[in-house]
Amino acid sequence: MPPSPTGRRLRIGIGGMAIESSQFCPHRSTYDDFRITREHALLDRYTWARPDGDLAELVEWVPLVHAVAVPGGPVERAAYDRIKDELTARIRESGPLDGVVYDIHGAMSVVGLADAEADLTDAVRAATGPGTLISAAMDLHGNVSRRFAERLDLLTAHRLAPHEDAWETRERAARKLVGRLVLGKGRPHRAWVQVPVLLPGEKTSTRLEPAKSLYGRLASVEALDGVVDAALWVGYAWADEERCRAAVVVTADDPELAVAQAESLARAYWDARRDFVFVGPTGDADGCIARAVGSPARPFLLSDSGDNPTAGGAGDLGYMLGRLLANEELASGRVTALHPGITDPKAVAVCFDAGVGAEVTLRVGGHFSAGTGPHAEPYELTGTVTALEDAAGPASGGPRGNPAYDGGGRTAAVTRGGVTVVLTERRKPFHTRADFGALDPLGYDLVVVKIGYLEPELHAMAADWLLALTPGGVDQDLLRLGHHKVLRPLYPFDDEGFEEPDLTPVVL
Repeated sequence: MPPSPTGRRLRIGIGGMAIESSQFCPHRSTYDDFRITREHALLDRYTWARPDGDLAELVEWVPLVHAVAVPGGPVERAAYDRIKDELTARIRESGPLDGVVYDIHGAMSVVGLADAEADLTDAVRAATGPGTLISAAMDLHGNVSRRFAERLDLLTAHRLAPHEDAWETRERAARKLVGRLVLGKGRPHRAWVQVPVLLPGEKTSTRLEPAKSLYGRLASVEALDGVVDAALWVGYAWADEERCRAAVVVTADDPELAVAQAESLARAYWDARRDFVFVGPTGDADGCIARAVGSPARPFLLSDSGDNPTAGGAGDLGYMLGRLLANEELASGRVTALHPGITDPKAVAVCFDAGVGAEVTLRVGGHFSAGTGPHAEPYELTGTVTALEDAAGPASGGPRGNPAYDGGGRTAAVTRGGVTVVLTERRKPFHTRADFGALDPLGYDLVVVKIGYLEPELHAMAADWLLALTPGGVDQDLLRLGHHKVLRPLYPFDDEGFEEPDLTPVVL
């Protein structure tokens, strides 16, 4: 890559704020839920920003601040304002910046705001001034309103779900930005269009058609002469805001080419809206448990999808535990199941006080959700403490490329009949073998995880699996959640008699 037009190293800041927030989840995300990274530790997150990286001679990377949290409920306004204020202050204090790599998610909800990412981006743009190029790296489950997109110069998103390309996406956003600055090209055109479709991520996995082909097109569009980037967002289904819907942005130096390609992608997504299916076979909790118990496949994995903390669920519902112990084969111990991880710090404390081998009676679950519905009440469990572990340090390094995930604090395993439930002190995913700690998931007939589609290590572990359509803050059945602020008409909330939408992109 040639030197910059000015003959000096480019100054590019890195920062952002990332969380996925379900507005149907009773949990509230506080400042303490975020992992805040600053100074050299921030640059160390990105291989291309390290001193030995191949861009070091071209770029002086300026660490701003980055905040990332495990998905959950809406962010408390005070926490959001505190992080926004630090980010914008650091931008102003850093001196003139040629560019900013803006590392965000796109599905953050903040109490009292209708479009949190647009509000944050307004503040970032005000701090940088109009001459700084901002390049956003996003999750494909984010939302892209016009107000948000107008403040950006470049924006791209993951092309895989599960997000095995999360770090690749961040690098693409950085390298595209450096390329524009080195060549002195400035701000490209962005053809933006929203598509009136809102689907859960478990129906839009790129492992399956039609998402596989739709996302597979993006690289070929990007390769066209004059195109800088092509991105497709499915939107975030568990927030209730006008911006929640699919979107396409094609970034190019040729505005007519950008419009044509964006409209083609948007039309293809709209035409395929009824073809999207769940990433695996589904059923209600009892039906899935019965099928798993009766199957010879071991281990048989079940997704407790409605309470998935990595999509924004509370992760504290004892509903699935109750359904497991309602099955006679599991209750008797003739079949075994491992069910991590219900967030319940009080129950964990009781187990640690009692010690391994002690019998305990607990009211499991409902730490955040008690009183919010018939499925959210604690489950009364009498069982034996079979394992205790303090996993305060990093575990898997973060599913979906998210460095906010850690060991979840202390965990306690309690066994009743054939069912062993893992209780966690903090909200925690179980996505990799390391996340299970000393417990061996391969030693159980069933493994029931609070997740949607299986992350790669779980997918490889499963002899078979089912997606249980369970209740919770990220219920896969969107129609029973009660959206009332999304912009209608919107598929699948509206279907019959739905007029063909205007999918003409706007050039920003």
